[in-house]
Amino acid sequence: MFLSLSADEVGKMLKVKNKGEGNKKPRINMTTRGPSRREVIIPMTKPNAELIDNSAYIHISNVNKYLKNSKSDIITDFIWTTNNGIIITTNKPANDINLSTIEKYLKNIKNVNPDSIESPHLPKSKSYMKIIGLLHKIEQGVITSDYIEGVLKDIHLFKDIVLASKPHVIKTLPKSNMAVV
Repeated sequence: MFLSLSADEVGKMLKVKNKGEGNKKPRINMTTRGPSRREVIIPMTKPNAELIDNSAYIHISNVNKYLKNSKSDIITDFIWTTNNGIIITTNKPANDINLSTIEKYLKNIKNVNPDSIESPHLPKSKSYMKIIGLLHKIEQGVITSDYIEGVLKDIHLFKDIVLASKPHVIKTLPKSNMAVV
C-alpha cells in the first residue's frame, strides 16, 4: 500500500505522526562496525546538506525515480547529514552509473548550489602495512620515507593506493642494519 503513495502524502503522514511530539525531527539511528558499501557519500556545503535534509522524503522518492528510469535495481532507503555533506543509504552497493545518476539529481534540485556538490563516492577503508627485513643503510644512504614512497609508486600492486600519512622508517636495533617501515 505504501508503494502507491506519493512523496507528498508520505510527508503529510510524517507531519501528522510527529505533530504530537513537538518540533522533534524524526531520526533513524544507525550503527555500523565499519564503512558500509551500501552508503553513498556526497560531500557538499552545510547549507546544501540542510536544504536536502529538510525534505529528505521527497528527495528519496525522486532519487528512486531517477534510478528506476536509468534501469537500476538500487533503491535509496534514507538520507542523513554529516558535518561535510550527506550520506544516502541504499539497499545494495552502488556502481558508477548509480553514483552519476544520484549526482545528476542532486545538482538539479532548486535552491541548491550545484558547484558546491562534489562527486559521490563509496566509503573508503584504511589498511596498514608493515614492511620488515629491509636494510637501513643502502647505496644511496639511509632509507627515508620519500624513498619508500617512490618505490611503492613504481610497484604495479600499489598503483591506485593513496597513502594516508608518510611512511615511518624505524631502525630495529641500534647496532643492527635492519629497518621496519
